[in-house]
Amino acid sequence: MLKNNGIKNTGMMIRFKRILLSKIFLLLVFAPILLPAKTIKVGPNENINSLKKALGIANVNDTVIIKKGIYNEAPLVVTRPIFLLGEDFPVLDGQNKNEILLIKSNNVVVKGIFFKNAGISFIHDNAAVKLDSVSNCVIEGNKFSENFFSIYLSNSSFCKIIGNQITAHSKRETYSGNGIHLWYCNNIIIEKNKISGHRDGIYLEFVSKSKIDNNFSEKNLRYGLHFMFSDSCSYTNNIFQKNGAGVAVMYSRFISMCNNYFQYNWGSASYGLLLKEISDIRVDSNRFNKNTVGIYLEGCSRIKIFHNDFVNNGYAVRLMSNSVNNVFKKNNFIGNAFEVATNSRTNFNEFDYNYWSDYSGYDLNKDGIGDVPYHPVKLFSIIVEKNRPALILLRSFFISILDFAEKIFPTITPETLIDKNPLMKKIV
Repeated sequence: MLKNNGIKNTGMMIRFKRILLSKIFLLLVFAPILLPAKTIKVGPNENINSLKKALGIANVNDTVIIKKGIYNEAPLVVTRPIFLLGEDFPVLDGQNKNEILLIKSNNVVVKGIFFKNAGISFIHDNAAVKLDSVSNCVIEGNKFSENFFSIYLSNSSFCKIIGNQITAHSKRETYSGNGIHLWYCNNIIIEKNKISGHRDGIYLEFVSKSKIDNNFSEKNLRYGLHFMFSDSCSYTNNIFQKNGAGVAVMYSRFISMCNNYFQYNWGSASYGLLLKEISDIRVDSNRFNKNTVGIYLEGCSRIKIFHNDFVNNGYAVRLMSNSVNNVFKKNNFIGNAFEVATNSRTNFNEFDYNYWSDYSGYDLNKDGIGDVPYHPVKLFSIIVEKNRPALILLRSFFISILDFAEKIFPTITPETLIDKNPLMKKIV
């Protein structure tokens, strides 16, 4: 009897110990979550004057308020979901040596902080703020100055980059990073940022399902916005001006580009919009003003270019012969030196119902459509494609005679590249 009771009591004790241990384990794991969120203040006159210490004691969902001052504690690492808020833009200085803030947790918010001098590193890609393999983070309302990379997202998703001011004064592409850099990301929102002076203002590589809206990108050494191998994204209502080139979209599909301004992207090898090896894209209701080339297309197919304004560009459109099945419809071509240039006599693209400011045809039945097809490719543009120094003859009387003769007896310009229904009035 005593023996049986001993066995029974021993079994109960084992079960009790197991339950107790499991409860202790759960308490240790979830204790930080169960604790109420608190506010930690950091500053020269606060009890805590070290930002690194504040990040070390912060628990899940705590708010760390950084008072005005200069903090030379980089590199800093965030490993828990917290709110990191600056008052009067405290300065986090990388001292031209370090990465400044590395975020390795989901659900982190960073607001109101001035990041400067993230050091150059071609091995580690130093950034002022780097998000590594995270989701649902927000980088909003911060200032960035003279950083190698300013905001860098790697393997991240569902993050927002909103309302940041990002500046640098880089002189050479090889010693400059990008303003906002995304690598292997999806579902990212980039909105209302001002970016200048980097290699690329915004750079996307292997990115999908992301939106770039209402940004202002200027004076970047290479591109204002650059897509590489990125599908199913859109950019809308942005301004790209005075960059090496406005926007480059390469090796990508299903991109929507609407209501953007491409202006003053001017130089010997500059473009408003460079499209290379892409397909199934929509370019709608954009304005191309005073660019060396409005749109350059190489190896492109099934692109719909509708309702755009091409005004006072060197070339409105340069269309390479390996681009096929693209449609230009209901665009305004006004005051460009060359409306369309190509390097081939064949054409597999469609131009229809566009307005051409130098169209000199007539409309006898008053239906708003010219009775004579328009040839947008001038003989002189063909000559310039083959011999660029001939450009010095632009606007000369001889060239006008040459183009007029080609209109009557076309021999060199592509006969099939015509607009059969040129509009008599500008599309409003």
